[in-house]
Amino acid sequence: MLKRTLGRSGIEVGAVGIGCWAIGGPWIEERTGKPFGWGETDDRESIAAIHCALDSGIQLIDTSDNYGAGHSEKVLGQALKGRRDQVVLATKFGFVTNEETKMATGTNASRSYIKSACEASLRRLNTDYIDLYHFHLGDYPEQSAPEVMVVLEELAEEGKIRSFGWSTDSTSRAELFAQSKHCVAIQHNMNVFQDNADMLELCERNRLASINRGPLAMGLLTGKYSDAVTVDDPKDIRYRNDLDWLASFKDGIPSPEMIEQLRAIREVLTSGGRSLAQGALAWLWARSAVTIPIPGFRTVKQVAENAKAMEFGPLTEAEMRQMDQLLSVREG
Repeated sequence: MLKRTLGRSGIEVGAVGIGCWAIGGPWIEERTGKPFGWGETDDRESIAAIHCALDSGIQLIDTSDNYGAGHSEKVLGQALKGRRDQVVLATKFGFVTNEETKMATGTNASRSYIKSACEASLRRLNTDYIDLYHFHLGDYPEQSAPEVMVVLEELAEEGKIRSFGWSTDSTSRAELFAQSKHCVAIQHNMNVFQDNADMLELCERNRLASINRGPLAMGLLTGKYSDAVTVDDPKDIRYRNDLDWLASFKDGIPSPEMIEQLRAIREVLTSGGRSLAQGALAWLWARSAVTIPIPGFRTVKQVAENAKAMEFGPLTEAEMRQMDQLLSVREG
């Protein structure tokens, strides 16, 4: 079973984790009335899928206090009853939501808010410590970041959290957090279509884990979606068209450029008996020894498929050269 080390913490985990955004269910942005979730979910299936992950060698489970306005954390807390010691539990803070109305109401990174957000996450997760606490505001002003780090270091000294990181695609922001004693990871977007060599170099140099969100390009790299198959649920965030970072889908339609690239690389990714999703995870592992992808899920079947990717391991050097050639041709 392929393993990875969670940065400076020295904690060893399975090379793939799971991301719990989708199992939070619907919640909406108060300002626009538009969705932030992935539509309706089945909590029983979500819990069964989490148990499948644990039984399949997955230890890192990532969520956030705003997913489903707290519902994702609650489901995870239920699923981990009696199994907390088997999990490296990660959650995030910074986005403010209302648990009752399911509304996303804004952001907050003040000292008092961080402390209260941590306590609220501990309550929902039914635990007395968080293994990895991520700052969720990826574009937060750099000049104010040291104030956030001070509070996180205090939480670590108090034993409320074991370590922390920043969910950001900004290398300059990541570099700031990397100087802090208990920072062990940076969570950032990365997949076959959207590489991030600069962030990988930063993580390797600072002995941080590179936790990859969006490793399957929001489902596009599973092969489920195509020119003819689109997202048709208005409650699904992929149905939106007003988010610059949402590159793989617009109005529920998969990116034509990415679909074209996928046609070119599918054969390499599925070589050796891998599924398309397993090949996409294998590409990430081959990019660096510090990568830990956290694909989302809504079913047991999805988790089982992603966990099995660890048995195949990374793409070979020859396969990575093929991928580089095919992607450069498509981009050119």
